[in-house]
Amino acid sequence: MKQYTVAIVGLGGRGLDCYAAYQKKFPERMKITAIADIDEKRVKYTREKYSVPESGCFDSAESLLEREKLADVLIIATQDRQHRAHALKALERGYDILLEKPVAVTASDCIEIRDAAHRAGRAVTICHVLQYTTFYRTIRDIINSGVIGEPVTVNALENVGYWHQAHSFVRGNWRNDQIESPMILQKCCHDFNILCWLLNKQCVSVSSVGSLKYFKESNAPKGSAARCVDCKYAQTCPYSALRIYIDNKDVGYRQGNRDWPCNVLVKEPTEESLMEAIKTGPYGRCVYRCDNNVVDHQVVNMRMQDDVTVSFTMTGFTAYNYRELKVMGTLGEIVADQRLNTVTVTPFGGESTVYDINKIADDLSGHGGGDNRMLTEMFDALDKGGVAASSIDDAIAAHLIAFAAEESRLRGGENINMAEFEKTINAG
Repeated sequence: MKQYTVAIVGLGGRGLDCYAAYQKKFPERMKITAIADIDEKRVKYTREKYSVPESGCFDSAESLLEREKLADVLIIATQDRQHRAHALKALERGYDILLEKPVAVTASDCIEIRDAAHRAGRAVTICHVLQYTTFYRTIRDIINSGVIGEPVTVNALENVGYWHQAHSFVRGNWRNDQIESPMILQKCCHDFNILCWLLNKQCVSVSSVGSLKYFKESNAPKGSAARCVDCKYAQTCPYSALRIYIDNKDVGYRQGNRDWPCNVLVKEPTEESLMEAIKTGPYGRCVYRCDNNVVDHQVVNMRMQDDVTVSFTMTGFTAYNYRELKVMGTLGEIVADQRLNTVTVTPFGGESTVYDINKIADDLSGHGGGDNRMLTEMFDALDKGGVAASSIDDAIAAHLIAFAAEESRLRGGENINMAEFEKTINAG
């Protein structure tokens, strides 16, 4: 079993807390030999925690990529708009790549990276972690068993969660599509990938509607302030930064959380450092007075091969952050609830069977165990000269669905044929 050397560019929540952390769990499979980030403190922290040689520490992805190949694998966890340049240079340097989603922020850039990977002959794994979870693999196994017959209709729901919407898509890095990317791409390329994978079918056409309905200044309560710490509604507004990061029962510091999203505000949070970040940083702004422009709700309808139909809803207006799925077949149905971590199968006229993922899975850490399994299977695939399940070809197909959905939304819900859509991108 080979130990792979790994370089990581981008030491944010994913690069540091997910990918670097894998070395602690599986040191026999991975050794970090180079890192890069514009934040000097994060570089120092990572160097000390993972014993990275000083010669392998860089102040930017660009400076690392100026050097000849420094590892077997490069993990690209930089910001969305940097992915194209970093991926293309990494392929030129001869790295196999683990690339965070979204692959890039334009359809043409996604296709360029895919084609460059083919020319370079390198293995490129895209971080569509849902494919690696016991939850979704159980659903796929059930579909493939034939117990519900042929899937005909699918309803999928992405419950973003009110506090996650406020954290990531109103106050956070993905709030504005001119800074990063449309929300349907950043948040839901995962979902389009998993839906195509579960059904083993390509998408034929797409239509979509949605908008930024609520998180804008016209909806600010009378007398509210620009920052939560100064606001008279700080203890009653559900979107208050104080209530989310300090008191929230699921993610608040006082409830024992020291990880995401608190560690986005402060790498190693204390109550005092969190309060300072809320007072002065972007995560303490009033949700009605940010520079956000991405949607807060969107519906996508997909026609798949063989006349299978899929309806997908993404909304920030939910109490919890999880996914739901219902697959309706010719002989039965599947109802999957990620919050309960259950998959219920009911053949028509028969008894229901409930699969409790909590009891089946051997790892429910990061994305239901998907983070660790993705890295393990990537290294296993590299052992055999191949690529893990979430290949760049399948990933780009899912990304194009997201781009087409956003195009449809901007055109008032116009139906878009996927084959014609890709032709226009290639022609451009």
